[in-house]
Amino acid sequence: MARPFDRHRSSAWPLAAAWMALIVYASLHPFSGWHWPTVTDTEGWLDLLWLPTPRSSRFDRWANFLAYQPLGLLLAIAWIRSGHGTWRACVQATLAGLLLSLLMEWTQNLLPIRVPSRLDLALNGAGTLLGALLAAALQGLGLVRYWQRLRDRWFVPHGNAGLALLLTWPVALLFPPPLPMGLGEGLSRAALALGDALADTALEGWLPTPAAQGQLAPGTELIAIVLGLMAPCWVAFVMSRQVVNRLVLLVGAMLLGLLATTLSTALNFGPEHALTWVTPVLRPALAGAVLLSVALAFLPRRVVAALGLVGITSLIALISQAGTDPYFASSLQAWEQGRFIRFHGVAQWVGWLWPFAALLFLMLQVAERPTHAEVARR
Repeated sequence: MARPFDRHRSSAWPLAAAWMALIVYASLHPFSGWHWPTVTDTEGWLDLLWLPTPRSSRFDRWANFLAYQPLGLLLAIAWIRSGHGTWRACVQATLAGLLLSLLMEWTQNLLPIRVPSRLDLALNGAGTLLGALLAAALQGLGLVRYWQRLRDRWFVPHGNAGLALLLTWPVALLFPPPLPMGLGEGLSRAALALGDALADTALEGWLPTPAAQGQLAPGTELIAIVLGLMAPCWVAFVMSRQVVNRLVLLVGAMLLGLLATTLSTALNFGPEHALTWVTPVLRPALAGAVLLSVALAFLPRRVVAALGLVGITSLIALISQAGTDPYFASSLQAWEQGRFIRFHGVAQWVGWLWPFAALLFLMLQVAERPTHAEVARR
């Protein structure tokens, strides 16, 4: 008798792992000033491990409660789809969330600007439990099985990494790129960081330092926006078999991209400026991206993957030449110094890494052996 779920086909596992990584980043940011805590006679190691109970703002309390809910949901669904009982999966997810939270609170003792808290631990555990209970409710309503049947009908098997890329693409857009939809700034940031690391060494000057050219020409900007809009389509089309499904995914990707960019602009510059990112170049770029993606929907998966490699590589090269908007830099400073710094940093890292993760995913699709159905169609 076949098992109802296959653990290797669950996209919840990579998503849960990615969410854990984001929690670790948010909990330990800015990863500087590490020091060994001083233990006094009145405050021993047991007091540090038991955690203090400092006062916190309402925002911090809600943030700690809400941040762990997706983790509980994803872990519980992953264990349910691996064949574990519903309540056993809920207990395991809750314990895993509590353990992660406890490790983060203990580690915060080593950071001078972070304050560990017993209340944060309790709120994190409560959030994880609520997420796990939501997964149990979804399982009881049959929605987890429905999602599996829908995914089997729409996507190719073993596409967990691709689904994770599609779901994290809107998150990557929350940190405003140099151009709308223009992910790919991570290459120039990495080159600058490497140049700083080699400063005052024998290797200083051996590597070219990227120099942003500032405002791109309108034609170049249009091409970059088109490539940025098509980036999730390359990933989605590689995972999807049917042309109709690809067209639906195309519409969803365009809408998500527009909504995520609008939300990002509203968060960074204020709601009254939410649509200031819509420039005259955007309209022809959107039309061009839609037309090219419609044509792309009729091509074989491996051809789509090969074209995606060229397209995303070109996107990274173009974005590396775009300069930083001074107005954005000055407005962003208030964000980075405020209460949203951890969440902003998470979105920033997702935006930097997403294009390279997509390149790796598409490269693996090109390199994999063709299926019997693909051979038969040749």
